[in-house]
Amino acid sequence: MAKDKAIRDRERLERLCELMRGRKSMLIVMQDFPDPDAVSAAAALKELARVMAAIPVSVACGGAVGRSENKELVRYMDINLLRIRDLDLAQYDLVAMVDTQPKTGNNALSSKVMPDIVIDHHPISRITRRCAYHDIRKHYGATATILYEYLKTAGIPPSTQLATALVYGIRSDTDDLGREISQFDVDAFVDLYPYVNHRIMGRIQVASLPKEYFEMLHYALISARQYGRCVVANLCLIENPDMIGEVADLLLRTEGCDWALCFGYFEGRMLLSLRTSVAESNAGVLMRKIVWRKGTGGGHGAMSGGQIAVDLEDQPATRKLERLVLSRLLKQTGDEGARAERLISSSS
Repeated sequence: MAKDKAIRDRERLERLCELMRGRKSMLIVMQDFPDPDAVSAAAALKELARVMAAIPVSVACGGAVGRSENKELVRYMDINLLRIRDLDLAQYDLVAMVDTQPKTGNNALSSKVMPDIVIDHHPISRITRRCAYHDIRKHYGATATILYEYLKTAGIPPSTQLATALVYGIRSDTDDLGREISQFDVDAFVDLYPYVNHRIMGRIQVASLPKEYFEMLHYALISARQYGRCVVANLCLIENPDMIGEVADLLLRTEGCDWALCFGYFEGRMLLSLRTSVAESNAGVLMRKIVWRKGTGGGHGAMSGGQIAVDLEDQPATRKLERLVLSRLLKQTGDEGARAERLISSSS
């Protein structure tokens, strides 16, 4: 079994390198608001391209890095993160995507551009199958693990800097190896851990938080309502989209709660994050049902995200959409008819 995997890994590496050889430049695209898994995976692919094909590489996203820990990671990795809308994609003769896929709604790559390379750990989309090279391993807990295996197969030892980022990427996407992991994630973690800069890792994990973070957290707790086993929070207009997932993670820890949904509005979109602690459930499937015929969404068993275009000037339509989202959530979780209860009182 291990021998078969080694053969497959070698074949994958050879196909990927064949595609990269002779190219003059490559663009790596991440989701609009990249997390540590995406950042570390992009850094690993950039290193692979540098060593195996000597290609200059740019890294881009459609939005920005909002979460303080993620900003600290990007600073540590010294990544010059570009905005896709500021780029002339014609100048790149190779386009890759990591931790996201074409036309999934969570990245800003034009629908007219078909990426050459897609490496991800989310369920494969129909369009991804048409790409020249795709490596989708939905049973892996992190895309960082997949990219580490490429480096390992190529005999490229990651620097302390890259090892630290990859370990942080694996930890963050698997909740410290406690959520949706495979043995491959554990093996990668064990391989990389001795090379981690623990001082830097600690600094990333306790990065300074702006005052606005606590104001938003306070608002989230005040707005949160519990419906049976579900907790829902509306953050309204937000400046930091990463806050939506962070609040959803926090609300899932509510006693008696199995599902947590947080949403907010950013640049003409309702952004949603869903979390669950129910092992046999699939948050990605449920999110697609929530946004059905309204937007796009997807994810894993325990966590998912979605987005719906909105006209915030049309308040009646926005409120109607919020009611629809809530109704679809409660219907799928079996909490229809549950009475709304404040998580905390507004005077707390």
